[in-house]
Amino acid sequence: MSKQLLGWLCGALLALGATTSSAGDTPSFDPMLAEMGAERFAEYCSSCHGRKARGDGPVRFALTTPPADLTRIAARRGGKFPDGEIGRMIDGRFDITAHGTREMPVWGERFSSSIPEGEIAEGITRGYIATLIEFLKSVQRD
Repeated sequence: MSKQLLGWLCGALLALGATTSSAGDTPSFDPMLAEMGAERFAEYCSSCHGRKARGDGPVRFALTTPPADLTRIAARRGGKFPDGEIGRMIDGRFDITAHGTREMPVWGERFSSSIPEGEIAEGITRGYIATLIEFLKSVQRD
């Protein structure tokens, strides 16, 4: 299966079967998508957020704002994991510039820049982001 088709499929699967959690529950996640997201996280995010997503990556000292501990997203929100909010934050194309600059790369642009076809590129980009969201759900702790 091609990377493009796989990315699109991941986005579609997540959109159709998005999981939710109740307050106090560990967010549910799709293990297959989380595994794919772990690879993507290691490649794109771990230099800042660390291999275990705790904000302790090797380049954290070079950043103005320390990277967040991504294992506590749900804990900081009463046990709920905000898929949409986290997806928009990763994507970065929809941020309001009035809120200041962002040190985190605009992954939505970066993921789609190497894919020539617009509609397919958007589907693949959303698939990549969906796998990252599933990975982040899988590493949540109290």
